[in-house]
Amino acid sequence: MSFPKLDKDTLGHVAELTKNKNILAGAAAVLLIGLLPRFNAWLTKRKVNNFLTDNSWDWAKEIVVATGGSSGIGKEIVLKLAKKHIKVIIVDLNAPSFHLPSNVSFCSADLSDPEEISKAAKQIVSEHGDPTVLINNAGIGNAMTILSCPESKIRNVFDVNIIAPIFLVKHFLPAMIRRNYGHIVNVGSLASFASQASNVEYGCTKSGLLAFHEGLLQELRHIYKAPLVRARHDVLAWFSCPAVWLIVCSIIHPTWVKTPLIADLIAKGKMKDTTISAESVADGVVKQLYSGYGAQIVVPSSSAWTSMIRGFPGWIQEGLRDKVSLGLLNAMAS
Repeated sequence: MSFPKLDKDTLGHVAELTKNKNILAGAAAVLLIGLLPRFNAWLTKRKVNNFLTDNSWDWAKEIVVATGGSSGIGKEIVLKLAKKHIKVIIVDLNAPSFHLPSNVSFCSADLSDPEEISKAAKQIVSEHGDPTVLINNAGIGNAMTILSCPESKIRNVFDVNIIAPIFLVKHFLPAMIRRNYGHIVNVGSLASFASQASNVEYGCTKSGLLAFHEGLLQELRHIYKAPLVRARHDVLAWFSCPAVWLIVCSIIHPTWVKTPLIADLIAKGKMKDTTISAESVADGVVKQLYSGYGAQIVVPSSSAWTSMIRGFPGWIQEGLRDKVSLGLLNAMAS
């Protein structure tokens, strides 16, 4: 391949342009705009992970607990991890309808019952050892208005969606702190950022799960300093360990997902263009686990802007909430 030769006049013109302050300022602005999103993503990743760069994991030895792993997103996560020969324990009220690979176990538990959660946690530790990864995936919803939804159903949503993740962390986090090693993944929702009519209690629990994720990160960074662990510029380092280990947290915010949770809405045929597959969400979770880093991600990435809704002026916020509420109500209409 040959390139055209530049004559002296053209080169001189180019040289003059490089001396123009307005052109230089414009070029700098374009470069800055192009680099800013990448720099922002890089800095966020570093801060969330305490500026540590060691992401070493020995997946042949890791123990993963996944709630709600019998169906939907949880099932896809379990199967993807199983294919990578990772040990997984499903915690679910319902037994899996699919064949369990040899490296996958099932532990039955009603996640709305604290006693059953405690029993399941003790059984897991006794039979498999302390989990190094906890995936709080289980979630339920009612798709009913505040006034029409029975109190028992409202409480059940809160128990499964937010109380259970907190209790499971209380059971499994101490061992992670002792070793300063682990990954906690919470499966949230875009409802974390915008509540909808006829889906209020679900939105409440997902907003609560996001707050729990954020608060847990703060406590891990500033309070839970295990023996022989020191804080250095927000970095936890184990004195006697040749490598630097850490506890990281991730939260995943998917849009409407094709799972049994919204099977009735999908059957009405009004949500086919607004839903994504459970497998695509599972891909995001597994990819994040394998990165070794914590993060907050939205699936699909094109909806990431929704995390900024609460920073918009009030009239814009209400307009966006109106839109998502009307979309759900339209999908629910027979």
